[in-house]
Amino acid sequence: MSELTLVEAVNLALAHELEADPRVLLLGEDIGVNGGVFRATEGLLERFGAERVVDTPLAETLIAGMSVGLAAQGLRPVAEIQFMGFIYPAIDQLLNHASRLRTRTCGRLTCPLVLRAPTGGGIHAPEHHSESTEALFAHIPGLRVVIPSSPSRAYGLLLAAIRSGDPVVFLEPTRLYRLAKEPVADTGEALPLDVCFVLREGADVTLVTWGATTRETLAAAAALSDNGIEAEVIDVATVAPLDIGTILTSVAKTGRCVIAHEAAGNVGVGAEIAARLADRGLLTLLAPIKRVTGYDTIMPFARLEHSYLPTAERIAAAAREALAA
Repeated sequence: MSELTLVEAVNLALAHELEADPRVLLLGEDIGVNGGVFRATEGLLERFGAERVVDTPLAETLIAGMSVGLAAQGLRPVAEIQFMGFIYPAIDQLLNHASRLRTRTCGRLTCPLVLRAPTGGGIHAPEHHSESTEALFAHIPGLRVVIPSSPSRAYGLLLAAIRSGDPVVFLEPTRLYRLAKEPVADTGEALPLDVCFVLREGADVTLVTWGATTRETLAAAAALSDNGIEAEVIDVATVAPLDIGTILTSVAKTGRCVIAHEAAGNVGVGAEIAARLADRGLLTLLAPIKRVTGYDTIMPFARLEHSYLPTAERIAAAAREALAA
Protein backbone atom coordinates (compact mmCIF):
# COMPACT_ATOMS: atom_id res chain seq x y z
CA MET A 1 0.00 0.00 0.00
CA SER A 2 1.41 3.38 -1.02
CA GLU A 3 0.57 6.97 -0.16
CA LEU A 4 -0.76 8.39 -3.43
CA THR A 5 -2.24 11.61 -4.75
CA LEU A 6 -5.47 11.47 -6.72
CA VAL A 7 -3.70 11.73 -10.08
CA GLU A 8 -1.31 8.94 -9.06
CA ALA A 9 -4.30 6.80 -8.09
CA VAL A 10 -5.80 7.39 -11.54
CA ASN A 11 -2.52 6.29 -13.12
CA LEU A 12 -2.44 3.19 -10.92
CA ALA A 13 -5.99 2.20 -11.90
CA LEU A 14 -5.26 2.68 -15.61
CA ALA A 15 -2.11 0.57 -15.36
CA HIS A 16 -3.96 -2.16 -13.48
CA GLU A 17 -6.66 -2.46 -16.14
CA LEU A 18 -4.20 -2.30 -19.02
CA GLU A 19 -2.34 -5.19 -17.39
CA ALA A 20 -5.44 -7.19 -16.51
CA ASP A 21 -7.59 -6.77 -19.63
CA PRO A 22 -6.16 -6.82 -23.17
CA ARG A 23 -9.32 -5.09 -24.43
CA VAL A 24 -8.42 -1.87 -22.56
CA LEU A 25 -6.60 0.87 -24.44
CA LEU A 26 -6.04 4.57 -23.82
CA LEU A 27 -6.34 7.41 -26.29
CA GLY A 28 -6.11 11.18 -26.12
CA GLU A 29 -4.03 14.25 -26.83
CA ASP A 30 -0.44 14.00 -25.51
CA ILE A 31 -1.23 11.05 -23.26
CA GLY A 32 1.64 8.91 -24.60
CA VAL A 33 4.98 10.64 -24.97
CA ASN A 34 4.10 13.48 -22.60
CA GLY A 35 2.02 11.45 -20.15
CA GLY A 36 -0.99 13.77 -20.36
CA VAL A 37 -1.35 17.42 -19.44
CA PHE A 38 -1.57 16.48 -15.71
CA ARG A 39 0.70 13.41 -16.11
CA ALA A 40 -2.17 11.01 -15.36
CA THR A 41 -0.83 8.57 -17.97
CA GLU A 42 2.86 9.07 -17.27
CA GLY A 43 4.95 5.95 -17.89
CA LEU A 44 2.14 3.94 -19.47
CA LEU A 45 3.40 4.27 -23.05
CA GLU A 46 6.73 2.74 -22.05
CA ARG A 47 5.00 -0.14 -20.24
CA PHE A 48 2.24 -0.99 -22.71
CA GLY A 49 3.30 0.36 -26.09
CA ALA A 50 1.85 2.67 -28.71
CA GLU A 51 -0.93 0.25 -29.69
CA ARG A 52 -2.41 0.46 -26.17
CA VAL A 53 -1.56 4.10 -25.31
CA VAL A 54 -2.44 6.14 -28.38
CA ASP A 55 -1.60 9.80 -28.97
CA THR A 56 -4.37 11.38 -31.05
CA PRO A 57 -4.64 14.64 -33.00
CA LEU A 58 -6.17 17.68 -31.29
CA ALA A 59 -9.71 16.66 -32.21
CA GLU A 60 -12.18 15.90 -29.41
CA THR A 61 -14.91 14.80 -31.82
CA LEU A 62 -12.49 12.28 -33.31
CA ILE A 63 -11.45 11.02 -29.87
CA ALA A 64 -15.07 10.44 -28.84
CA GLY A 65 -16.07 8.96 -32.19
CA MET A 66 -13.12 6.55 -32.21
CA SER A 67 -14.02 5.50 -28.67
CA VAL A 68 -17.60 4.71 -29.67
CA GLY A 69 -16.42 2.61 -32.61
CA LEU A 70 -13.82 0.76 -30.59
CA ALA A 71 -16.29 0.05 -27.77
CA ALA A 72 -18.96 -1.15 -30.21
CA GLN A 73 -16.46 -3.70 -31.52
CA GLY A 74 -15.71 -5.18 -28.10
CA LEU A 75 -12.76 -3.11 -26.88
CA ARG A 76 -12.75 -0.95 -23.74
CA PRO A 77 -11.34 2.46 -24.67
CA VAL A 78 -10.47 5.01 -22.00
CA ALA A 79 -10.26 8.43 -23.64
CA GLU A 80 -8.82 11.57 -22.11
CA ILE A 81 -10.04 15.11 -22.79
CA GLN A 82 -7.43 17.60 -21.62
CA PHE A 83 -9.83 19.98 -19.84
CA MET A 84 -13.58 20.09 -19.18
CA GLY A 85 -13.83 23.19 -21.35
CA PHE A 86 -12.66 21.17 -24.36
CA ILE A 87 -15.20 18.37 -23.93
CA TYR A 88 -18.16 19.91 -25.74
CA PRO A 89 -17.34 18.69 -29.28
CA ALA A 90 -17.56 15.18 -27.80
CA ILE A 91 -21.18 15.67 -26.71
CA ASP A 92 -22.40 14.87 -30.23
CA GLN A 93 -20.91 11.38 -30.08
CA LEU A 94 -21.86 10.83 -26.43
CA LEU A 95 -25.46 11.94 -26.79
CA ASN A 96 -26.29 10.66 -30.26
CA HIS A 97 -24.33 7.41 -30.24
CA ALA A 98 -22.62 6.24 -27.02
CA SER A 99 -25.65 6.67 -24.78
CA ARG A 100 -28.09 5.15 -27.30
CA LEU A 101 -26.17 2.25 -28.78
CA ARG A 102 -27.57 -0.44 -26.47
CA THR A 103 -31.16 0.69 -27.06
CA ARG A 104 -30.72 1.35 -30.78
CA THR A 105 -29.44 -2.18 -31.38
CA CYS A 106 -31.85 -3.88 -28.93
CA GLY A 107 -28.88 -4.93 -26.81
CA ARG A 108 -26.87 -6.44 -29.68
CA LEU A 109 -24.14 -3.79 -29.19
CA THR A 110 -22.98 -2.02 -26.06
CA CYS A 111 -20.65 0.91 -25.56
CA PRO A 112 -18.25 0.27 -22.66
CA LEU A 113 -16.14 3.41 -22.98
CA VAL A 114 -14.79 5.82 -20.38
CA LEU A 115 -14.29 9.48 -21.17
CA ARG A 116 -11.97 11.07 -18.58
CA ALA A 117 -11.60 14.82 -18.11
CA PRO A 118 -10.24 17.18 -15.45
CA THR A 119 -13.01 19.33 -13.99
CA GLY A 120 -13.33 22.42 -11.84
CA GLY A 121 -11.34 25.47 -10.83
CA GLY A 122 -8.83 26.31 -8.15
CA ILE A 123 -5.60 25.92 -10.12
CA HIS A 124 -5.43 29.49 -11.50
CA ALA A 125 -6.16 28.42 -15.07
CA PRO A 126 -8.23 30.32 -17.67
CA GLU A 127 -12.00 30.04 -17.36
CA HIS A 128 -12.41 27.40 -20.09
CA HIS A 129 -9.94 25.20 -18.19
CA SER A 130 -11.93 25.50 -14.95
CA GLU A 131 -15.50 24.45 -15.78
CA SER A 132 -17.85 22.28 -13.73
CA THR A 133 -20.57 21.35 -16.17
CA GLU A 134 -21.40 17.84 -14.98
CA ALA A 135 -25.13 18.62 -15.16
CA LEU A 136 -24.90 18.65 -18.99
CA PHE A 137 -23.87 15.00 -18.99
CA ALA A 138 -26.11 13.97 -16.08
CA HIS A 139 -29.07 15.03 -18.24
CA ILE A 140 -28.22 12.47 -20.97
CA PRO A 141 -30.03 9.15 -20.42
CA GLY A 142 -27.68 6.20 -20.82
CA LEU A 143 -24.56 7.96 -19.53
CA ARG A 144 -23.02 7.44 -16.12
CA VAL A 145 -21.35 10.50 -14.62
CA VAL A 146 -18.78 9.78 -11.89
CA ILE A 147 -16.74 12.32 -9.90
CA PRO A 148 -14.22 10.98 -7.34
CA SER A 149 -13.22 13.05 -4.34
CA SER A 150 -10.19 11.23 -2.95
CA PRO A 151 -7.31 9.04 -4.19
CA SER A 152 -8.84 5.78 -2.94
CA ARG A 153 -12.22 6.56 -4.50
CA ALA A 154 -10.55 7.64 -7.74
CA TYR A 155 -8.79 4.26 -7.92
CA GLY A 156 -11.81 2.13 -7.07
CA LEU A 157 -14.36 4.08 -9.10
CA LEU A 158 -12.15 4.23 -12.20
CA LEU A 159 -11.71 0.45 -12.09
CA ALA A 160 -15.49 0.09 -11.90
CA ALA A 161 -16.02 2.59 -14.73
CA ILE A 162 -13.64 0.73 -17.07
CA ARG A 163 -15.34 -2.58 -16.26
CA SER A 164 -18.83 -1.17 -16.75
CA GLY A 165 -20.78 -2.29 -19.80
CA ASP A 166 -22.04 1.22 -20.51
CA PRO A 167 -20.44 4.60 -21.24
CA VAL A 168 -19.06 6.57 -18.30
CA VAL A 169 -18.02 10.21 -18.12
CA PHE A 170 -15.33 10.23 -15.41
CA LEU A 171 -14.58 13.74 -14.13
CA GLU A 172 -11.45 14.28 -12.03
CA PRO A 173 -11.27 17.44 -9.85
CA THR A 174 -8.13 19.29 -10.89
CA ARG A 175 -7.49 20.99 -7.57
CA LEU A 176 -7.53 17.62 -5.83
CA TYR A 177 -5.02 16.03 -8.22
CA ARG A 178 -2.02 16.75 -5.98
CA LEU A 179 -3.60 18.39 -2.94
CA ALA A 180 -3.34 15.45 -0.55
CA LYS A 181 -2.19 11.84 -0.30
CA GLU A 182 -3.80 8.78 1.26
CA PRO A 183 -3.03 5.06 1.34
CA VAL A 184 -4.11 3.25 -1.82
CA ALA A 185 -3.54 -0.48 -2.31
CA ASP A 186 -3.32 -1.81 -5.87
CA THR A 187 -5.65 -4.73 -5.16
CA GLY A 188 -7.81 -4.40 -8.26
CA GLU A 189 -10.87 -4.07 -6.03
CA ALA A 190 -13.45 -1.74 -7.56
CA LEU A 191 -15.81 0.47 -5.62
CA PRO A 192 -19.53 0.33 -6.44
CA LEU A 193 -20.96 2.76 -8.96
CA ASP A 194 -24.38 4.41 -8.52
CA VAL A 195 -24.07 4.71 -4.74
CA CYS A 196 -23.30 7.55 -2.35
CA PHE A 197 -20.58 7.27 0.27
CA VAL A 198 -21.28 8.42 3.84
CA LEU A 199 -17.99 10.04 4.87
CA ARG A 200 -19.07 11.22 8.29
CA GLU A 201 -22.06 10.33 10.44
CA GLY A 202 -24.14 12.89 12.29
CA ALA A 203 -27.66 13.51 13.55
CA ASP A 204 -28.19 17.27 13.20
CA VAL A 205 -27.85 18.16 9.52
CA THR A 206 -27.05 16.37 6.25
CA LEU A 207 -24.35 17.88 4.02
CA VAL A 208 -24.50 16.53 0.46
CA THR A 209 -21.60 17.15 -1.92
CA TRP A 210 -19.27 15.64 -4.54
CA GLY A 211 -15.93 16.25 -6.24
CA ALA A 212 -13.58 18.93 -5.01
CA THR A 213 -16.17 20.56 -2.74
CA THR A 214 -16.08 17.44 -0.56
CA ARG A 215 -12.94 18.88 1.03
CA GLU A 216 -14.64 22.13 2.07
CA THR A 217 -17.73 20.23 3.21
CA LEU A 218 -15.72 18.01 5.53
CA ALA A 219 -13.97 21.13 6.88
CA ALA A 220 -17.39 22.72 7.49
CA ALA A 221 -18.54 19.60 9.32
CA ALA A 222 -15.46 19.72 11.56
CA ALA A 223 -16.09 23.41 12.34
CA LEU A 224 -19.74 22.69 13.15
CA SER A 225 -18.69 19.84 15.43
CA ASP A 226 -16.55 22.25 17.45
CA ASN A 227 -19.82 24.08 18.19
CA GLY A 228 -21.71 20.94 19.14
CA ILE A 229 -23.40 20.40 15.75
CA GLU A 230 -22.88 16.95 14.25
CA ALA A 231 -23.23 16.93 10.47
CA GLU A 232 -23.57 13.84 8.30
CA VAL A 233 -21.47 14.21 5.13
CA ILE A 234 -22.49 12.38 1.96
CA ASP A 235 -20.26 12.14 -1.11
CA VAL A 236 -22.61 11.55 -4.05
CA ALA A 237 -19.73 10.26 -6.27
CA THR A 238 -22.02 9.04 -9.07
CA VAL A 239 -24.16 12.05 -9.98
CA ALA A 240 -26.00 10.06 -12.66
CA PRO A 241 -27.74 7.78 -11.99
CA LEU A 242 -28.35 9.32 -8.59
CA ASP A 243 -28.54 7.27 -5.39
CA ILE A 244 -31.32 9.28 -3.77
CA GLY A 245 -32.06 6.50 -1.27
CA THR A 246 -28.93 7.14 0.81
CA ILE A 247 -29.69 10.86 0.89
CA LEU A 248 -33.34 10.29 1.86
CA THR A 249 -32.27 7.98 4.69
CA SER A 250 -29.87 10.58 6.04
CA VAL A 251 -32.36 13.44 5.82
CA ALA A 252 -34.99 11.32 7.55
CA LYS A 253 -32.54 11.12 10.45
CA THR A 254 -31.36 14.75 10.54
CA GLY A 255 -34.38 16.65 9.19
CA ARG A 256 -32.16 19.20 7.46
CA CYS A 257 -30.11 19.27 4.29
CA VAL A 258 -27.43 21.48 2.73
CA ILE A 259 -26.24 20.70 -0.80
CA ALA A 260 -22.83 22.05 -1.80
CA HIS A 261 -21.21 21.93 -5.23
CA GLU A 262 -18.80 23.97 -7.32
CA ALA A 263 -20.94 24.12 -10.47
CA ALA A 264 -23.31 27.01 -11.06
CA GLY A 265 -26.55 26.68 -9.12
CA ASN A 266 -28.98 27.16 -12.00
CA VAL A 267 -30.36 23.78 -13.13
CA GLY A 268 -27.47 22.02 -11.37
CA VAL A 269 -27.34 18.50 -9.95
CA GLY A 270 -28.03 20.05 -6.55
CA ALA A 271 -31.36 21.33 -7.82
CA GLU A 272 -32.29 17.78 -8.89
CA ILE A 273 -31.39 16.44 -5.44
CA ALA A 274 -33.49 19.16 -3.80
CA ALA A 275 -36.44 18.38 -6.09
CA ARG A 276 -36.31 14.68 -5.26
CA LEU A 277 -36.08 15.43 -1.55
CA ALA A 278 -39.14 17.67 -1.85
CA ASP A 279 -40.98 14.93 -3.74
CA ARG A 280 -40.10 11.93 -1.58
CA GLY A 281 -38.79 13.33 1.71
CA LEU A 282 -40.80 16.49 2.36
CA LEU A 283 -42.47 15.21 5.50
CA THR A 284 -39.10 14.41 7.09
CA LEU A 285 -37.71 17.91 6.53
CA LEU A 286 -37.73 20.30 9.46
CA ALA A 287 -36.34 23.26 7.48
CA PRO A 288 -36.00 24.39 3.87
CA ILE A 289 -33.22 22.78 1.82
CA LYS A 290 -30.18 25.03 1.41
CA ARG A 291 -27.80 25.10 -1.56
CA VAL A 292 -24.25 26.46 -1.58
CA THR A 293 -22.93 26.56 -5.14
CA GLY A 294 -20.81 28.38 -7.64
CA TYR A 295 -22.44 31.48 -9.05
CA ASP A 296 -24.44 31.71 -12.26
CA THR A 297 -21.62 33.36 -14.13
CA ILE A 298 -18.47 32.38 -15.97
CA MET A 299 -15.65 31.18 -13.74
CA PRO A 300 -13.56 34.30 -13.04
CA PHE A 301 -9.85 34.60 -13.63
CA ALA A 302 -7.33 33.46 -11.05
CA ARG A 303 -7.46 36.42 -8.66
CA LEU A 304 -11.20 35.97 -8.08
CA GLU A 305 -11.42 32.17 -8.07
CA HIS A 306 -11.58 32.12 -4.28
CA SER A 307 -14.68 34.34 -4.41
CA TYR A 308 -16.47 31.91 -6.75
CA LEU A 309 -15.73 28.54 -5.16
CA PRO A 310 -17.86 27.41 -2.20
CA THR A 311 -15.99 27.72 1.07
CA ALA A 312 -16.24 25.83 4.34
CA GLU A 313 -17.50 29.05 5.93
CA ARG A 314 -20.37 29.38 3.44
CA ILE A 315 -21.35 25.74 3.90
CA ALA A 316 -21.25 25.97 7.71
CA ALA A 317 -23.31 29.18 7.60
CA ALA A 318 -25.95 27.47 5.47
CA ALA A 319 -26.09 24.59 7.96
CA ARG A 320 -26.61 27.02 10.82
CA GLU A 321 -29.42 28.71 8.88
CA ALA A 322 -31.09 25.34 8.39
CA LEU A 323 -30.77 24.56 12.09
CA ALA A 324 -32.21 27.94 13.05
CA ALA A 325 -35.29 27.53 10.83
